Amino acid sequence: MTEMNENPLDILPEIFLVAGAVIGLLLGAWLPRRRQWITGALAAAACTAGIIAAAVTSPGTASSAFGGALALDPLTSAGRIIILGGGLIVLALSLRPLHADPREAEFYVLVQLALLGAMVLAGAQDLLLLAAGYLLASIPAYTLAGFRKDGPGTEAALKYYVVGALLGVVMLGGITLLYATGRATGYPALADALDGAPHGLLAVGTLGLVAGLLFKAGAVPAHYWIPDAVQGSAPPAAALIATLPKIGALTALFRLGAVPLDAEPLPWAALLSILAAASMTLGNLAAFFQSDVKRLLAYSTISQVGYLLMPVAVAAATDRAQPALLYYLAAYTVTNLGAFAVVCALPDTAHIDDYRGLARRRPLLTASLVVCLLGLVGTPPTAVFVGKLEVFTATIDGGYTWLAVLAVVNTVASLFYYLRWIVPTFSPSGHKSHPPRESRTARTVAYTCAALSLVMGVAAGQLLDLLSGSLSG
Repeated sequence: MTEMNENPLDILPEIFLVAGAVIGLLLGAWLPRRRQWITGALAAAACTAGIIAAAVTSPGTASSAFGGALALDPLTSAGRIIILGGGLIVLALSLRPLHADPREAEFYVLVQLALLGAMVLAGAQDLLLLAAGYLLASIPAYTLAGFRKDGPGTEAALKYYVVGALLGVVMLGGITLLYATGRATGYPALADALDGAPHGLLAVGTLGLVAGLLFKAGAVPAHYWIPDAVQGSAPPAAALIATLPKIGALTALFRLGAVPLDAEPLPWAALLSILAAASMTLGNLAAFFQSDVKRLLAYSTISQVGYLLMPVAVAAATDRAQPALLYYLAAYTVTNLGAFAVVCALPDTAHIDDYRGLARRRPLLTASLVVCLLGLVGTPPTAVFVGKLEVFTATIDGGYTWLAVLAVVNTVASLFYYLRWIVPTFSPSGHKSHPPRESRTARTVAYTCAALSLVMGVAAGQLLDLLSGSLSG
């Protein structure tokens, strides 16, 4: 029988989020409307405490807790820090637009619960805990998508929910088949039990499980909800939906490929490589002629998931895959949220043409936008450049040179639609009768994210060393 290790310190970051959500919900019930920002400050404090706890308690060697259901290794620790750091950025972007909103406290609580679900996905080493993390990451996000209760928001929430519920059921069906096949839900035990299992059941169960995680990651073929959900949501919620759930889903996929499914008679690497190629290519093609900036960023996230799936495909083939994935996740989170911060800073500028003349009015904000968009392309010395370099190297090292070549071609192609957004900012201003509304807080967040992207690119060597290490199992 597996020995239970129930030390609460092993889930201290998660405990901080739960405490912040519960206390925030209680405070929001009696705080006056103009004082509900206190619940946002409490949420930020919970995220900050969680980051510190994840860094301090990061295990030197891989281990597990709670009967092996939760992995304690570099993948879990890095996932926690990236998710909570992204949560801090989303909370900062929410501060101004939600001030004195009747449901301000509810928004901050939902953000914390969505972060908690993503963290559970990142650390899950048991199929049942993985299913719980999927639900916890999904349900608050559905509510955040329709938080404004307007037409576009309601449509976004409905599409997000319908696709999520459908693929959630498919995922539960896959988990059921894998349990019936291997008679276990823990990854280490499942890896041993699947030897000699019927290939048909194993294949169907694996595909069902992967379908749910592809939905959370926003990868092809479970990607079609993203553009409408991101476009219809409020900008801070769109930033969260398009970025943070991917961290938990991709780390979960990586762990599945590295531990229970690495030695099974299924073409895991080939399947993930095809999905990576389809995601980066279709995302780029769909983004080429988008004029709505949130929709453009939505298709951009689909293409970025294609690059992020590359180290997942070679998880069991090379030691370079883990640090490449984790570094790219951190770089992508900062850079993509920086681009969304510019959108939040200019809430009235929904289309590319609305940014015309921005360089003359707001040179620093324009510089931040240029850094973040060119960073998403992979332009040196930004963090995503190093991330792509590491990912391409790991992919070639894992035996998928064709995928790395296709990724380079897609990277060059993506420059087109990012430049379609950048070039108008240096053009003469449009004919608006008055300047658009601006958010000073979001501008500061955009400056910070752009600076972080550059700093992470310069300090990439030290960060990559910290992200190496073996997985528990």
